[in-house]
Amino acid sequence: MANLGSSTIMLTGAGGALATAIAQELDDAGAQMVLVGRGESLARAADRFPATEVLDLDLTDPASIDALKKVKVDTLIHTVGTFTTQDAQKATPADLRALFDTNMTSLFHAVQGVLPHMLKQKDGLILGISAGQAARLSGPKAALYTASKAAVAAYVLSLHDELKGKGVRGMVLYPMGAIDTPTNRDAGLAWDTMIDPRGLAKSVAHALSRPDRAHITEVKVYPDA
Repeated sequence: MANLGSSTIMLTGAGGALATAIAQELDDAGAQMVLVGRGESLARAADRFPATEVLDLDLTDPASIDALKKVKVDTLIHTVGTFTTQDAQKATPADLRALFDTNMTSLFHAVQGVLPHMLKQKDGLILGISAGQAARLSGPKAALYTASKAAVAAYVLSLHDELKGKGVRGMVLYPMGAIDTPTNRDAGLAWDTMIDPRGLAKSVAHALSRPDRAHITEVKVYPDA
């Protein structure tokens, strides 16, 4: 098991299925956590996991940047995201805004909040969750989702190349299929065609434990089927 006892990690989307699996792995590894989320989901996460701070913030709102700047963390794990599908000809400007606001704008605001401290201490890691469609650069009936998740990957990898000389690294996690969540099970997806969120969480913890001279920048995790 990874030992993250010296790390303070900000986990966004706290209370979500993937974030909960990651939080459990981080807690088991001894990390200090700052939980960022909304409403009841955040409250449930705060009840379950010890946290140095709990922040109820809308990360699509630029005002969240100033709130995050008050918190000092070594690592940002950004799990905020949404998935929708639509036929290309039926996609609307509202669909575009919703997907890019939730998947990309929220990441931008989170990074702008934590980056000043990371640059000051010359140490940090920014981890973004992309998607299999983005890794393949193709998502039929999910073109906007694919584009927004490709933006996540391009942004994080660009940050990595720009800032690694200053001690701040980036990493992209690509779940190469649907994640096993209650929502996806309710949608009728078979459990053996989905990715175990605990496996994704272990991949995250492993990547966080790597030394600078053996860092990981991209990880693709596949379902069994």
